[in-house]
Amino acid sequence: METYDCIVAGVGGAGSAALYHLARRGLKVLGIDRFTPGHDRGSSHGDTRIIRMAYFEHPDYVPLLERAHQLWDKLEDTRGERLRFETGLLQAGPAGGFIVDGVLRSAREHNLEVEELEAASAQRRFSGFRLADSMATVYEKQAGYLLVENCVKAHAAEAVAQGARLETGISITGWKERDGEVVVTTDGGVFRAAKLILTPGAWAPGLLDKLRIPLEVRQKHLYWFRCPERRYRDSAGFPSFVFETPEGFFYGFPSIDAESIKIAMHSGGDKVEDPLNIDRGLNEEDLAATRDFLARHLPGVEHDILRHESCFYTCTPDEHFILDRYPDSEKVVFAAGLSGHGFKFTSVLGDILACMSSGAEHGLSIDFLGAGR
Repeated sequence: METYDCIVAGVGGAGSAALYHLARRGLKVLGIDRFTPGHDRGSSHGDTRIIRMAYFEHPDYVPLLERAHQLWDKLEDTRGERLRFETGLLQAGPAGGFIVDGVLRSAREHNLEVEELEAASAQRRFSGFRLADSMATVYEKQAGYLLVENCVKAHAAEAVAQGARLETGISITGWKERDGEVVVTTDGGVFRAAKLILTPGAWAPGLLDKLRIPLEVRQKHLYWFRCPERRYRDSAGFPSFVFETPEGFFYGFPSIDAESIKIAMHSGGDKVEDPLNIDRGLNEEDLAATRDFLARHLPGVEHDILRHESCFYTCTPDEHFILDRYPDSEKVVFAAGLSGHGFKFTSVLGDILACMSSGAEHGLSIDFLGAGR
């Protein structure tokens, strides 16, 4: 039976990047996934994901983001394909709130350029928004979005071009260490490797169940609303945005199709027991909350839905990632619980996982993401 240097279990955002970074190092690698790269049944789809630097979740993420930006740019150069777009990012919320204070903290600690704006100034500058006078705002000029499916497909395609094998349409049923190697069982056969990288996304609770980490999978709804006004189509006048409101956290993007803008609620979500068996229809409560947000803050956007999708967040209790070695094993590393804000990091997470698996140095501080916390 053929044996690989490493198997990557799950070829979504982080897994496709890990497969690429292993393959470009000349290793014999295999990626396994039940779906083809860029599919719409997991966490990494829906056209766009925000990418930003002054990270309100915690300043310790910023060095990872600096490296992630470099790797996204390098992937663009390799592919000859644009994947990252700088639209600017307006972040708004109560003064002293989680978002604005977090952005300013990261900016101070890492000497990042952000612009504080009073609500009236921000509204004059970005006329598509309606902002209450009490809201505080910060603007990050170099933030923007990634084309999410294209990023996954690019990593996977480059991995294969570098010699990786990619097996899709089969499901992983388990894994174990035996006779000095890792044996991965699937409904399409058994595969062996010296090392294993686990990037299972929404299937992490089952594949990592022995770790007893309380991961919760949530279904999130994405909406594309009709926007006839041209001001929502120009990122110079309408940047990507994140709003902290009493009703929840909302985010969105300038139009990329000249007829709709994508908006979603980051907070909340429906708990998922089985990612393969969910209702993908509209959630009327979630939709009503999102329409209320439109009415309050985006007055020129119509409430007609042109498109609806859903995706998964796999959340840890503190909503920070887990990036670590499997306990008592030098052969298995994993990334899980990206908690709905991880895609922008997948380029660097893949590189770190490849380094951890192959014994190379990555030079980044990741202790704060350890499973033992």
